[in-house]
Amino acid sequence: MPSLSASLFYKEVDLLQPISFDKVFDFNKFNTRCHGFVRLARYSEVSNRTEPFKLQKGSGRRWTVERDLDQLQQFSWGNADDSEVIEIVGKHPFLWPDHWPVKDYAKIFDCLVLVPEIEIEVGKVISKIREAGQKARHEAGISRVKQRKDGSTNLPVPYIAVHMRIEKDWMIHCKKWEQRSNSNEICSSKEEIIHKVSQITDLRRPVVVYLAVADSLLEDNSITRGWRVGMVAYEKKKLGVTNIMIDSLTL
Repeated sequence: MPSLSASLFYKEVDLLQPISFDKVFDFNKFNTRCHGFVRLARYSEVSNRTEPFKLQKGSGRRWTVERDLDQLQQFSWGNADDSEVIEIVGKHPFLWPDHWPVKDYAKIFDCLVLVPEIEIEVGKVISKIREAGQKARHEAGISRVKQRKDGSTNLPVPYIAVHMRIEKDWMIHCKKWEQRSNSNEICSSKEEIIHKVSQITDLRRPVVVYLAVADSLLEDNSITRGWRVGMVAYEKKKLGVTNIMIDSLTL
């Protein structure tokens, strides 16, 4: 079973708080929804009658994306099927190439269902976000209850969640990856993220932008400033949900 973590690598290991997958997401519902595509297994379900098959990953500039994919295709028809466990070994796993298309990631997200304890806490956070939306609408001089032509009321102020990967541990990794791939489009600064979010079409303003970020690993504490007009940015401290988040992740 996978473990979730605030960071995959950081020298200050005391800041890492890994948590078991089934503490956040429903294990059985995930397998039901993703049946025929991908399946999670508990370690106790593996009989371990065979030795793990070790797949050695290369590293360095010579280990290209194409070479990595060739390796996976080669071993998909090899002796790996004779083992119950495949152990992938090598340096810097965070920098290993990713061959999954975006649509497959989207399918994985559709399989994720929060456990009831977390879902209750999420409801509390959403309630806080809606309160922030009402405040933003009021400050913008817009009526909280505005009648439509059909007599119904407008929907609450919309909100979006933005995962800002600007923590110092991530910046270390993505800068290294940019150097290896001769690209400058992997790392995104706060300003670039703000610009991309502002380009989302059909986004009614004002809108609450909830920033998902590991603030304990930030070097810049101005993430809620500099957003476009009508985009009201909140992180968990400003929203007042720090205790909710902590309680939900220490079940």
